[in-house]
Amino acid sequence: MPVPPDPTIVHPMPEQPRVVLLRPLVTSPLIEVGEYSYYDDPDDPTAFETRNVLYHYGPEKLVIGRFCALGTGVRFIMNGANHRMDGPSTFPFPTMGGSWSEHFDLLTGLPNRGDTVVGNDVWFGYGATVMPGVRIGDGAIIGAGAVVTRDVPDYGIVGGNPARLLRTRFDEPDIARLLAVAWWNWPAEHITAHVRTVMSGSVSDLEAAAREVPRE
Repeated sequence: MPVPPDPTIVHPMPEQPRVVLLRPLVTSPLIEVGEYSYYDDPDDPTAFETRNVLYHYGPEKLVIGRFCALGTGVRFIMNGANHRMDGPSTFPFPTMGGSWSEHFDLLTGLPNRGDTVVGNDVWFGYGATVMPGVRIGDGAIIGAGAVVTRDVPDYGIVGGNPARLLRTRFDEPDIARLLAVAWWNWPAEHITAHVRTVMSGSVSDLEAAAREVPRE
């Protein structure tokens, strides 16, 4: 029987310490990552929580689905980065301490778009940045250097600053079929048996493999 890789180890490729699986690595209760999603960085990939998820003071969460590929330098800007913009100054005086801290009420009610949510099977190119509260659909591709300021549709390809939709990977009927199959939710053993279909088969091939998924 085909054996899937172990999703609980941090370094799935011992000869490539720059690659880490994120699910067994992250410890913050504000970050949720699905199995097999990985990050690649030649410097310190294990510092993902502090180097790549910025201004994350909560309570908003970062949610990343399964089988996502994050290139070097991908960063998520969280809601804690927001400043007031309705007065003469944007400087966050109360956070600096001293008597200024008596005015912490001035930092309530800042712009907040909620959780940042990434779907399954999303590929992030080198140096992409995701702004607070963005939702990225399943199967999307985020181009290198893109700054994602708005939601990305399922199987959309975006690029630029601000990122714009360049095209979708499939037409609408096929996207609907792919979402119905949701191969990323199959048991790991079934995915392992059909890796070639998942990577290079047609939508019809994937649907045929889906009909063979063991039922509990």
